Amino acid sequence: MEDALTSFFKLKTYCEQEGFKGWDPYDGLNSKVFRALPLLKQSALCRLIVIQGFKRSPINLRRLALVPKEHNAKGIGLFLQSYCNLYRLVERSPQLTKELGSREKLLAQVKKLADLLLELRSPGDYSGACWGYNFDWQARRLFLFPKYTPTVVATNFCATALMEAYEVTREKQYLDVALSAAQFVIKDLHRTPYRGGFLFSYSPLDGNDTVFNASLLGARLLSYCYHYTKDEAYRTLARQTISACCAAQTEDGSWVYGMLPMQSWIDSFHTGYNLDALIAYQELTGDISFAENIERGLSYYLEHFFEADGTPKYYHDRTYPIDIHCPGQLFVSLARLHRYDEHRELVDRVMAWTIDNMQDKKGYFYYQMKPGLSSKIPYMRWSNAFMFCAMSYYLLNKE
Repeated sequence: MEDALTSFFKLKTYCEQEGFKGWDPYDGLNSKVFRALPLLKQSALCRLIVIQGFKRSPINLRRLALVPKEHNAKGIGLFLQSYCNLYRLVERSPQLTKELGSREKLLAQVKKLADLLLELRSPGDYSGACWGYNFDWQARRLFLFPKYTPTVVATNFCATALMEAYEVTREKQYLDVALSAAQFVIKDLHRTPYRGGFLFSYSPLDGNDTVFNASLLGARLLSYCYHYTKDEAYRTLARQTISACCAAQTEDGSWVYGMLPMQSWIDSFHTGYNLDALIAYQELTGDISFAENIERGLSYYLEHFFEADGTPKYYHDRTYPIDIHCPGQLFVSLARLHRYDEHRELVDRVMAWTIDNMQDKKGYFYYQMKPGLSSKIPYMRWSNAFMFCAMSYYLLNKE
């Protein structure tokens, strides 16, 4: 295996040279060719064919279809979190300055990315700061979210990254904007009653209302806001939706993706998101009511989503496609759960497998590995920002 620090340096060089802009698995509708054909744009079936065609093709059609490389708010949030991690790492281990940059350069990058994230807020009459994606997004025929429609998932990643930027820079604007996101969660998302609590919707628009990881990430954001404000309303709402989501956890520790029949799969990285949310709530509010849910969920996660040789699995009952999120989330979740020491061998095996099998010589990481023809397209948000953040946690917890 190539040394993880060397691997990360190659990834960092690639992302910085690209200016943190790139393509996305779901950006097919940004094609200037498609957008020039209004009749196709109006058809839900045509939109779905375009999105899925671009996403599933192992050949990158984006240059031909004139899909521009752009900043994605969630991707920038991931990079921002990463540079905050790197700043702390160099602060602790100055000998890494050569590979990672000086504290001054890292601090400047944190401010640059935080300022960019402020610019990327979703426009519109929302109750607080919120973020969405830079493309129209449609899933099956369940919903269509137009470009920049804010989601609770993107908003969680962006707002909590701004809080980390505040901790590093002490720039109060970052914290103020991040804290306002609580009002978006509370006032703009709708709620579906469930098991004595409720689930937050994915976005203010109808559709995708009953996804467990989305609701839990809403609770995660409220937990962070409670930490800074001690507003009991945030803690109460977070507990109510966490209670509902934990009621949906099965006895073996697993969660299905959502409540709809077509959302009944169990996958790796969304399980990690759920665990991230639960540990954040526990640590930031002091409420240990869901400690047993964390333990069951973590046991299921580690037992079902990683092979003995470090190969990550997408689903609990089958391996392929191996998505870059599957190994990446392990490094984040175990860091947040403070479990690196007891699972060090697994962490190192998965990192070795990921570098050996999913990193290109140019530094970027591939999207998905499949038997036969894999997708090796360098997606910035999905693959590279995600692994950049994952590897920053790995390096921060290496010793």
